[in-house]
Order: sequence, then structure tokens, then C-alpha cells
Amino acid sequence: MLWSGWGDPARAAELPEPVRRLLGDLLGVRAPDTPAATLGEVRLPGPALPAPVTAELEEVVGAGHVRRDHETRVRHTRGKSTPDLLRLRAGDGSDAPDAVVLPGSHDEVLAVLRICAAHRVAVVPFGGGTSVVGGLAADRRGFAGVVALDVTRLNRLVSVDAESMVAELEPGLRAPQAEELLAGHGFTLGHFPQSFEYATLGGFAAARSSGQASAGYGRFDDMVVGMTVATPRGTLELGRAPKSAAGPDLRQVILGSEGAFGVITSLRLRVRRIPAERLYEGWRFPSFAQGTAALRRLAQDGPVPTVLRLSDETETMVGLARPDELGDVAPDAGCLVVAGYEGEPGEARARRDGAAAVLAGLGGVCLGTDPGESWARGRYSAPYLRDSLLAAGATVETLETAGFWSALPGLYDAVRGSLQGSLGSPLVMCHVSHVYGTGASLYFTVVTAQSADPLGQWEAAKKAANEAIVAAGGTISHHHGVGRDHRDAHAAEIGELGVEILRAIKDRLDPEGVLNPGALVAPAGD
Repeated sequence: MLWSGWGDPARAAELPEPVRRLLGDLLGVRAPDTPAATLGEVRLPGPALPAPVTAELEEVVGAGHVRRDHETRVRHTRGKSTPDLLRLRAGDGSDAPDAVVLPGSHDEVLAVLRICAAHRVAVVPFGGGTSVVGGLAADRRGFAGVVALDVTRLNRLVSVDAESMVAELEPGLRAPQAEELLAGHGFTLGHFPQSFEYATLGGFAAARSSGQASAGYGRFDDMVVGMTVATPRGTLELGRAPKSAAGPDLRQVILGSEGAFGVITSLRLRVRRIPAERLYEGWRFPSFAQGTAALRRLAQDGPVPTVLRLSDETETMVGLARPDELGDVAPDAGCLVVAGYEGEPGEARARRDGAAAVLAGLGGVCLGTDPGESWARGRYSAPYLRDSLLAAGATVETLETAGFWSALPGLYDAVRGSLQGSLGSPLVMCHVSHVYGTGASLYFTVVTAQSADPLGQWEAAKKAANEAIVAAGGTISHHHGVGRDHRDAHAAEIGELGVEILRAIKDRLDPEGVLNPGALVAPAGD
């Protein structure tokens, strides 16, 4: 992956001219005066890891799997949020780990954690590096050093139980690798988030990821039936059956814990048969409110499409729902719904026909297959667009939340209002991309001209949005996680007692506090 941006550098592209004009005319965006730093210009702190610790780590994983070179440290610095990239583009690598350790087995992970706990070295579990909530920058205070524990050598398909439709896979597999391995057995996970091309299975579990086909396949945490977890105190083996009444489900303690409680070394996942047919189409609704009502009807009464998403008026107008065709501005486009159906031909078509009758009956106009297929082609392109906008001098970032259907309109207005109030006159776009019988998510994209202090500019906007989400009754994150960016708002969401419970779990599993310090829950006294 590009060290200072997203994905394959060969796929980066300049913005279309209509978009450049739109940015300049509406937002006052101008090209930055200072070019971005090169890889060699990124300033890193001197390695702080004591030599005896390095030697112990090398003895466990092999000298070639403890790396301290400049490029490896830069590539394991932070994640892929806009603030992360702005800092790297400015040459700031102050959060770089002292070393990157690549264990090759569960036992090696255990040994690394024990060494680091004994010497008070902070450990940041690292998969695809796609965190966008500050989840990969350890708090160094009180530690002898920081290592990134890269799980990419843990990359096997361990077993497939075709009768139970359960597969065991290791956490370092990137999603495309996992899909390729499972396809050899006729199966798929059906998990296709925007980060699909680069994120790992371990990251999906650690952050409670949700894919773009979640309406049909469920969230990633719905797929986890078991896991093996390494902690500084030992091993957790979780999940003996599909469901259990044997006390609280400890899998839920690890899911979403972002490496603060342990390192996932194996996942047992529910799989589905590869669909024989995939059908995508587009629908137009006159307003976001009418489109939202239609999505609610399908989510509650069915038939439920595999993919179901609704763009608001602004996102539809700009064309962000069809990123491969960005620039074809449509001022009277209404609101675009993308609906997709996957399964056996007869079953997929029957669901499409049933959903089409509901959508048409609620005021939708079918636009045919072109909009849906365009979305499917460009479904992983938006992060590349973000990089192009940054290079052009725009601050652009995303944030997401979720709420019950009755609260969704107020939540939508509150977040939009907070962003407009803190940024002046930004371009604020939104879509609903994950639906449930009881509610849905809202995913916002914000574009504004960079100020003289773009980091401070976004931090103020993010703080205002977090406060608006909490006040409006939404969750601080539907699928991006907590990290450091959402930690204070998350504490407000779960309350003081909830924070004490999380801290108690961490103290028991990680008594020295070396696992991803500062993520998810603040240390006592902060």
C-alpha cells in the first residue's frame, strides 16, 4: 500500500476538471503551497527499544522478522485517517514504532507479548494498517519502547468444515486472499467493506467491521463463531458452539477491542456458498426522507436485498455514489438507491422483483442496472478520491454513526449542522449503507478548503460532530471503531461504570498495560 495514502499508487488519479472547478468555485479550494514529503524525508524518532529486548525478540521470531529500517517503520506509522495522512505528508513520523515484529505462530505471539510485558514495551497489533480512528499510534508515556506486532505472517486457511459451513483462518489474511482461498472450496465470507482490498481478517474482528453487503451477509462480528486470542496472561479459546447460554459470551469482549485486550491469532468464521448470480440496479427517490422510509420498509418487512444503500441529495448530485463517474454532476438527481441481490438465480430474481414492487410503491423510479453496476465497479475507489482531494488542497474526511429509525432524521440534521457550524460552508454528503429492522447507519463525507492548520481544522470539526452524535442519541461508531479519536465520546456513550468495566478487563488480561495503550479506554488517571 502507498505509504502516504491509500492502496496501489498506480491507481491514483488527478481529479476530473469539473470537480476541480466545483471545489474552487464552491469551497475556495486551492493547491497547497508546499509539496508533500517524500518517504526519505519523513522524520522518525531515534529507536528507543533496548538492545536486550531486541535480542530476545529476535530469538523468538528470527532476526529477519524484527525490522528497524526507516521504510518499515514509516509504513507502520499510524493508520489511514486524514489526520494520519496529513501528518505523514508533512514529514511527521513521530508516532513510528521503534521496531516491527512479525511472529509466525500463536506461540510466537504469546512469547512476544510476554517479553514486552516483562520489559514494559508497548505493543500495537498491526494488520492492514487501515484504521481511520487513530487506532495505531501508541501512547509512549511510561514505556521503554514501542513495537508494531505485524500479523501478516499468520496467513493460512487452517481448515474448512463444509458440513457446518465454518472455516478457520488466520488473522493476517487480507480479505482478497481469504476470498480466493475460500473460493477453492465453493465458499465466501460475503464481507466487502470499502477497505476490502487491504484490510485483514483480524482487523475486521478487532474493529467490528461491517461490509457493504451487510444487509444480506451480516456484519463481520456476526460471522465469528470462535477465536483464539493471545494475551500477556496466556491463551483464550472462545466459541464451542453456534450459540450458548453458558454465561456472557466472551467473544464479544474481544470483538471490537482493537488489540487492547489481546491479539487474535485464529478466527473460526461462518461462510456462505458463492452466489450463482449477482444483480445490481439503481432507484431514484425525490428526497432523502422518502428514500429512508423505503429502506426502512424493506429492512422491516422484506424482501431484504443483499446490498442496500441510499445517498442523500448532495452525495447523489456530486456523484460520489458512482465514484468511477465522478464529475458528471446532476443537480436534479434526487436521491440514489443502490440495491443488489446475490444468490441462486431464481431466489435472487424473486427477491429483486419483490423489493422492486415495494420501492416503486413508495415513490421510487427504477433507473435500470447501470447505476448499480457503476457503483459495484467503483465500490473500493473512494479512498483514492480522498487522496486526490488532499493533494488538490481540500480537507476531506469521513465519519459514521448509527441510530434507531425514529432518531435517524434528528441525528442526520445534528451531524450536518455540527460540521457546517465548525467548518463554515463545507460540502457535507451522507448515505445510509447498513440497515436493520430497528435502525440504520449514517456515513458522512465532508469536503472543505484546507486552512493554514488543517489538522486543527479537522480536530475542531470532529469534536463538534462527536458531541452532536452523543447528544442526538447515536452511537459514536457503527463500523470504524473507537481508537483514540472516539475514546472520549465512547466514554460518554457507555458511562463511567462502563469505562470501569473495560478498564478492569484490560487490567486482568494485560496487567502491565502494554497492549495498544491509549486505544479504546484511557489509562486510569487520564
